Amino acid sequence: MTNDARGVSKNRSLMIPLAPLAASAIVLWSAVAAAQAPAAADVGGPSGTVAATAGPVAATPPAAPPTPPPYSLPFQLRPVAPGTVLRLDTTYASYSDPTTHHDGSTVASMLLASFKVTPNLAPLVRIGFIQNNAPSAGPMAAYPTVSGTATSNPLVGLTYGRKVDALRLAGFGAVTIPIGGGGGGPPDPTKPGVAGAESQAILARSGMDNAMFAVNYFTAMVGGDAAYVAHKLTIQAEATLFQLFRARGDNNLKASNDSTRTNSTFGLHVGYFLLPTLSVGTELRYQRWLSTPTTGAKNAMTGAIASTNFADNKLDTMTVAIGPRLHFKVGKSIWIRPGLSYSRGLDRPLSDASYNMFQFDVPVVF
Repeated sequence: MTNDARGVSKNRSLMIPLAPLAASAIVLWSAVAAAQAPAAADVGGPSGTVAATAGPVAATPPAAPPTPPPYSLPFQLRPVAPGTVLRLDTTYASYSDPTTHHDGSTVASMLLASFKVTPNLAPLVRIGFIQNNAPSAGPMAAYPTVSGTATSNPLVGLTYGRKVDALRLAGFGAVTIPIGGGGGGPPDPTKPGVAGAESQAILARSGMDNAMFAVNYFTAMVGGDAAYVAHKLTIQAEATLFQLFRARGDNNLKASNDSTRTNSTFGLHVGYFLLPTLSVGTELRYQRWLSTPTTGAKNAMTGAIASTNFADNKLDTMTVAIGPRLHFKVGKSIWIRPGLSYSRGLDRPLSDASYNMFQFDVPVVF
């Protein structure tokens, strides 16, 4: 080691003037680092020190819930999910009397309101309005030949629904109140065509709503629906049982002669979304009397009642329907789903009368 004249190492002599420079550099670096660090509130104690050192942690936004698969709403089957809904659907049916070949038409409108009181339960009310333009009279007329308007029996019911993965299940129960037009005793001569309007509405609605037009009967009904909803596809099946109890019109045997009647309806709906706002659906509907209804006439001389069974071709009906439906969202939670369908009878008596049915359906879902 080399020493200077005072006996001090030359390396030590070089470090003495460099020490202040090194200390200054350390202080400057600490000041810059402190200026760049985020400020933290002094809450005192070790936790305050940790907060000042770590800084705030950014919150992770919650993951958005997956969008539920779209559901294709049927035309005449029941919705499989309870909801708060106001719905007006109108069917225009044209037909031709098979014996006179005179043309007629029926307009049957159904108004429904339901309110979802829980996620799985919704009571509902429903009523129908009918306008029948009868074909011209003829000696062999098979259909009513007097035009008229009428109101159906109101229906009060309850829908219960559940969702299990891609499967949706629903149960339905309802009763009709026998106050519809054209019921009771012999037809009112001042209101011709009322009873005829009720009978034509049954056919115009493919037999699916016939309990509402059986105006002399109180009807209890139970039914169930099951639907597969996934991949923009809906496949829904439905079955309903109707038990009718005669409530009025004991002296109107021509219209209804039975104390009880039993009926059933079945349906299959298949729908697919072509676009988020456009779906297309098709339905197969079948109505079948499980009892054999009769009509009757009382002999004016003897008082005896002669009963006549419904003809075989009136014991069941089958129709097929197809059409598009649009889906629009209004505001944050209101959906409007207008649909238009065309239906055709596949068997008698609808095929005999060349029935063509057009349904315009406007549900508003809240």
